[in-house]
Amino acid sequence: MEAHRPKLGLNLNVAQRQILTPGLVQMVTVLALNRLELREMINTEMVANPVLEEVTDEAPSAEEVREKVEADAEAPTPPKPTNGDAPLPEQQDSFQEVDYGSFFDDYLDPGFKSPAAEQIEKPSFENFLSRPTSLADHLEWQLNLSICPDSVRDAAYSIIGNLNEDGYLTASVEEIAETGGHTKEDVEQALKLVQDLDPPGIAARDIRECLLLQLKVVAPSNTLAPRIVSEHLDKLQNKQYKEIARALDRPQPAVERALELIRHLDPRPGQRYNTTEARLVEPDVAFVKVDDDYKIVMNEDGMPQLRLSRRYRRMLEQDGTSRDVRTWVKERFNSALQLLKNIEQRKQTIQRVCQVIIERQREFLDKGDDYLRPMMIKEVAEIVGVHPSTVSRAVGSKYAETPQGVRELRSFFSEAVQGPAGAALPLVSLKRAVKKMIEDEDAAHPLTDDHITQRLHQMGISVTRRTVAKYREDMHIPSTHHRRRKA
Repeated sequence: MEAHRPKLGLNLNVAQRQILTPGLVQMVTVLALNRLELREMINTEMVANPVLEEVTDEAPSAEEVREKVEADAEAPTPPKPTNGDAPLPEQQDSFQEVDYGSFFDDYLDPGFKSPAAEQIEKPSFENFLSRPTSLADHLEWQLNLSICPDSVRDAAYSIIGNLNEDGYLTASVEEIAETGGHTKEDVEQALKLVQDLDPPGIAARDIRECLLLQLKVVAPSNTLAPRIVSEHLDKLQNKQYKEIARALDRPQPAVERALELIRHLDPRPGQRYNTTEARLVEPDVAFVKVDDDYKIVMNEDGMPQLRLSRRYRRMLEQDGTSRDVRTWVKERFNSALQLLKNIEQRKQTIQRVCQVIIERQREFLDKGDDYLRPMMIKEVAEIVGVHPSTVSRAVGSKYAETPQGVRELRSFFSEAVQGPAGAALPLVSLKRAVKKMIEDEDAAHPLTDDHITQRLHQMGISVTRRTVAKYREDMHIPSTHHRRRKA
């Protein structure tokens, strides 16, 4: 009887894998920048990449823009452009070896085109001094918009309080549980919650965990880079790249790509928020009322407008250009196109998020603070069709010029509490009510947290004394004992 032999054959399997390129890493970075930081980055890129040039044409005056708006209002609405007609950099001077249309259509949502052709009178953007957002502020804002048990939330505040300037956790789970009066299980859940917040890599215990947390966000499907960080961090620090490839039994090019990804990670994620001095703030966007509607105007005053160099394009078309030069120029063009695409992606994402803000906060824009509605990051992310972390990056450290003054974009987001008649009340309105009560109190007989809670209940606002105490502390308002003044 002939023994059974295994059959050999080829099987074709189709599977999706996410390969994170340096361009995608740059896209995440660009989205998080405010306009001052973006302008600095663009200037740096122009120095490093000669293919990028700044358009020096003078912008139209405010009077010319106003006349254009009036003329457009009387003219019939033109048909919407198709995907192939979307505004592109230097479209009139086509570079035959680069398909601009497919390039942008592959990466940008064709359902939301930037209103580049629409011009309205821009507000007079001015500079404002603002207290910088600290790391704790940034994390607590996200935590307040997260859904979790109160015990876990309290433990998360304790974790945030034990982060150093670089964003690393300086106390153990056991120490936080003991000193904060939390259970170990709550602290462990809280640590996972905080580590999922922005910036990626926060609340790590060491450099290895910090890098691994970032890789989970920027390259969730990549398996090689986490192995290098987990198993060969010492070799990575000593630049023993060949030894890493040999130990992992992987091709050198694959290891080099993973190493390039790791190089783009931030070993000190908290440092971006480690600043104490007042900083200069320029609004990134304006909500301008035109007739009965609000328009979104990106603040591009002083922002370099980029184009691709004609001189370097001609080098690719000349027969005498050597192969090495041609290759070098093509690499520069690819890098330049990637930057242009990421800048446009940033612009569209901010516009889409702002459009939802305008739709949800129309009453606030018309009437003021008392009409601000509760709005969660997750809700906006679902409407826009992106991950919540993308919305968080899009609104972080960015400001809007509105009819109610200059507002940080993230100030439009607030969790809801139960208000009068069961209606949702934004948290900022609750804090404002608490602050107003304390400002109007008798200094000789200041209100206790219980008294404030009872008054809120009489107003139809359902809240606990513990919550009132927490919000009072958030606003840096002293306790009843420290507010009491003797006659």
